[in-house]
Amino acid sequence: MKYISSCFLLLISLSVRSQDAPPSDSLLWFDRPAEYFEESLILGNGQAGASVFGGVELDSIYLNDLTLWSGEPVNANNNPKAYTHVPAIREALANEDYRLADSLQHYLQGKFSESYAPLGTLLLDFGDASAYRDYHRELDVSRAVSTVSYSTGEANFRREYFVSHPDRVLVIRLTSDTPRTINASVGFKSLLPHTFTSDTVTLSVTGYAPYHVEPGYRGDMPDAVQFNPARGTRFATLIRVKQQDGTVTLTDSTVELSGSSEATIYVSLATSFNGFDKDPATEGVDYRALAAEQLDQAHQKAYDALVADHVADYRSFYDRLSLHLGETTAPDLPTPARLQRYGEGKEDQRLEELYFNFGRYLLIASSRTPGVPANLQGIWNPYLRPPWSSNYTININTEENYWLAETGNLSELHLPLLDFIGNLAVTGAVTARTYYGTGGWAAGHNSDIWAMSNPVGDFGKGDPNWANWTMGGTWLATHLWEHYAFTRDTTYLREKAYPLLQGAAEFCLDWMIQDENGEWITSPGTSPENAYRTPEGYVGATLYGGTADLAMIRELLNDVLAAAEVLDVEDEFVARVREVNADLHPYVIGAQGQLQEWYYDWEDVDPQHRHQTHLYGLHPGHQISPLATPALAAAARKTLEIKGDETTGWSKGWRINLWARLRDGDRAHKMYRELLRYVSPTGTTASEGGGTYPNLLDAHPPFQIDGNFGGAAALLELLVQSTPDTLHLLPALPTDWPAGSVKGIRARGGFELDLEWKADELVAATVRSALGGSTTVVYGDRRQAVTLAPGEERVINW
Repeated sequence: MKYISSCFLLLISLSVRSQDAPPSDSLLWFDRPAEYFEESLILGNGQAGASVFGGVELDSIYLNDLTLWSGEPVNANNNPKAYTHVPAIREALANEDYRLADSLQHYLQGKFSESYAPLGTLLLDFGDASAYRDYHRELDVSRAVSTVSYSTGEANFRREYFVSHPDRVLVIRLTSDTPRTINASVGFKSLLPHTFTSDTVTLSVTGYAPYHVEPGYRGDMPDAVQFNPARGTRFATLIRVKQQDGTVTLTDSTVELSGSSEATIYVSLATSFNGFDKDPATEGVDYRALAAEQLDQAHQKAYDALVADHVADYRSFYDRLSLHLGETTAPDLPTPARLQRYGEGKEDQRLEELYFNFGRYLLIASSRTPGVPANLQGIWNPYLRPPWSSNYTININTEENYWLAETGNLSELHLPLLDFIGNLAVTGAVTARTYYGTGGWAAGHNSDIWAMSNPVGDFGKGDPNWANWTMGGTWLATHLWEHYAFTRDTTYLREKAYPLLQGAAEFCLDWMIQDENGEWITSPGTSPENAYRTPEGYVGATLYGGTADLAMIRELLNDVLAAAEVLDVEDEFVARVREVNADLHPYVIGAQGQLQEWYYDWEDVDPQHRHQTHLYGLHPGHQISPLATPALAAAARKTLEIKGDETTGWSKGWRINLWARLRDGDRAHKMYRELLRYVSPTGTTASEGGGTYPNLLDAHPPFQIDGNFGGAAALLELLVQSTPDTLHLLPALPTDWPAGSVKGIRARGGFELDLEWKADELVAATVRSALGGSTTVVYGDRRQAVTLAPGEERVINW
């Protein structure tokens, strides 16, 4: 007699989807297993990650741990005399000898970053099931649970997957409505050296990461990946199966499940990483004991309790914000078909909401580990030499990962980056002293889990175009003030943020020089990864007084002054900051009406270049706006028009934010649609620009998570823009969203808002504040002063 659970049948019925049903704003679904990583459904608990392929006969699940990297603590003093070459570079620039300046910059280069490592692959072998039918695979981002269901013969099978933050394990539940029809072999493989051990209940895998990996973009080279059993971060993967019936046996390298009707697989991951400054081989945590403790505690809980605790924890973040962009007539299709239909220009408001919700999901899933922020791929990477080392690229990409955190009501998820900035300040103090001859702290273009701060280039082999940027620490430090602006946490500002802001500003004050007009500029500098052409025809990267450098310095110095005012600090340092800030070289508008990127109105070698760092003052900075600086805003608009809309995924995400700040909602929405352009998982696409893979991950291409975060953040910029004392409502509402609502969006000043609009007009706004405070609410040409007591909310009808 068949064992049929009414709950099981309900779940099966819910998983069957009709194209006549309304499409979901929280569900990715597919009608076949994944063949490529870019089709897999990704899960995470903020440290452990899983990429589920959902195969019927063989299910592969890529495993990652955010703390498993190549390398070991960095020797920050790796080029101790580099700073002695700075005067010669400045002299070359003073003589307008840019070729010599570029050449001398090679002396100011150090090591490359290390790489984020793949932990391994969990393998679920179910044997021959080639004659399956009714296949369905989905990820519900409102619950952070993935499911697979299909039928073979008379049996209906279902799998559920999630990675629990409360219980620190990957959980996979296998069920069948036909008794004792589940047979599976659970195994593991890895690109890293590893060994198996087993007892009567647990399969244990231990291994170690390389102590060094050369970046993949350096191509084939000898000893690109270097292992040593005595060096590198250790890892453990423990696997245990709890079955309802049938049998479980262990071999040397697998767990065998036979004749079961229901079973739960528990997978516990841990590494020896013990901080950026601790050797993971000799000073690491007891990763075996940690993995075992996690497994033992989770194994004691029933599946229903595990999933309930997981969902409750996850939804404590996810349910803070909801978005509705109006009604839709779009059909419910598998996610790849839905993307392709949308790419034809057809309407699908739920898909636009889904992409936004997926961005929030990704941040919750990848950013809950103290001191270890989400990297270029979040936490999901299958490669030993991943694209761009899957590192922290801090000339835009790492920062873009966190634009969503505060406005998206996920402020706690910003903390891993803010803690990491504290680590970077330690190594960055050595970098400032030895590479630049300054006080304070500084960082370059790349970093890693070891808080590497030096400029990259392998000690002279890198092109200054990308190797010699100096403003990584300056940009990152502005996140410290942003966190305060949203939270108004004065204790945090005083004890953590302000000392780091001071150190970053000290570097800038020491690094700058005065030009012939007495204005403060940087020398040398570069504009990230871009190149100029002088009137004499020289193509170079090194210059003085670059707009991007000064925009970031201006933002940082403004933040320091604002923080000092809050903390009632007035000393010689603050006076010096105020003095220099007043005399920074200003923005300049070029002959084409564009915002100049260079000190002189030089030609851009690539006018459509993906980087637009000199527009930093418009976004994410707060120096340029159509209201306060209309001429500069018009110049920024002209710059974006010259650059065009076709660009990579992360760059498109940034440009959507820039157009939102310019209050051009329709141009921003056009690019938001382009960000969702379907890109084949095979890597082939009709366009060279960015887009979206079938599993909604951003296609740079290849995959980079920053486009997801930048796009999601941009949607909120269209709906609310704020300063510490002003809330601008619906500043850039696209005409394609005539009606809608958002609840739980956060704003500077410690405010939270709900908005509802109809027929392109704001109907009502609710403003609340846990701490209380005063602000001015602005909608169009209407303004209203609002003062709230702590915990109070106010409904404003327009």
